[in-house]
Amino acid sequence: MSFDSEIEALAHDHVFLGKRHDENARRTLWVVALTAVMMVGEIAAGLAFNSMALLADGFHMATHAGALGIAAIAYAYAKRHAHGRRYSFGTGKVGDLAGFASALVLGIVALGIAFESAMRLVDPRPVAFTEATIIAVIGLGVNIVSALLLGHGHDHGHDHHHGGDDHHGYTHERDNNLRSAYLHVVADALTSVLAIAALLGGRYLGWVWLDPLMGIVGSVVIAAWAWSLMRDTGAVLLDATDAAIEAEIRELVEGPGDAKITDLHVWRVGPGAHSAIISVVGATRETICARVQPVHEIEHLTVEIR
Repeated sequence: MSFDSEIEALAHDHVFLGKRHDENARRTLWVVALTAVMMVGEIAAGLAFNSMALLADGFHMATHAGALGIAAIAYAYAKRHAHGRRYSFGTGKVGDLAGFASALVLGIVALGIAFESAMRLVDPRPVAFTEATIIAVIGLGVNIVSALLLGHGHDHGHDHHHGGDDHHGYTHERDNNLRSAYLHVVADALTSVLAIAALLGGRYLGWVWLDPLMGIVGSVVIAAWAWSLMRDTGAVLLDATDAAIEAEIRELVEGPGDAKITDLHVWRVGPGAHSAIISVVGATRETICARVQPVHEIEHLTVEIR
């Protein structure tokens, strides 16, 4: 074998996209299309029937369509540039960047709902209960379909191993881009459910204050989801260490007692994929690579022997 052939055999790519990248991208596109059709229909009906309720819900759907569009673009961009040399560790974290942006949008939506609800508690306005209930029911139906489309891929990002020592799972393999799209759909479904409950209470019990109160409750829940998504995606973008994987590497490398780790860096480079740099005293490179091999999340390993 020639020297060039040996080099070619040792070379490897840096494609760290999720296992279901293409499937999740297709699901997201379907939901974007469904949301966009609903958005256009509500805005058109609002203009035709001079309904502020329809217009308001239509523009509310527009914010979710925009966030879902970010997720779809992220999937396309990550795949298109997956083999490009511009990105040292590939484009696996593009989805986390999109998820962080979507979390910001979701947080802004929560603030908007909370502000408008507070204003309506102070200054109640007449509500067209029948019309608004119909809108909420239609919106809930669209969101249920969207959640079913996204939910299958979202569930596969969770842990399906329940053995005693197997800690690998949903935190490691989670696709935060799909998660952000799923949360937008579920958040919209939640607001629809709360709206229906409030509208029925207002219509049949005269509890007009229930509508803005439900809005505030919904905004708090959505804000909590947004913060959770922002925290998780932010940790990935800042190369936070996965404590469980780090602990496993230390145990495997140092367990036999003939090697000592002097420096260890572990960070996520894509859904289910991590990179690691290990500096070791007292063992060969081949030995360390063999010991780390059981950690299936490590897709890119650099070993330094001191």
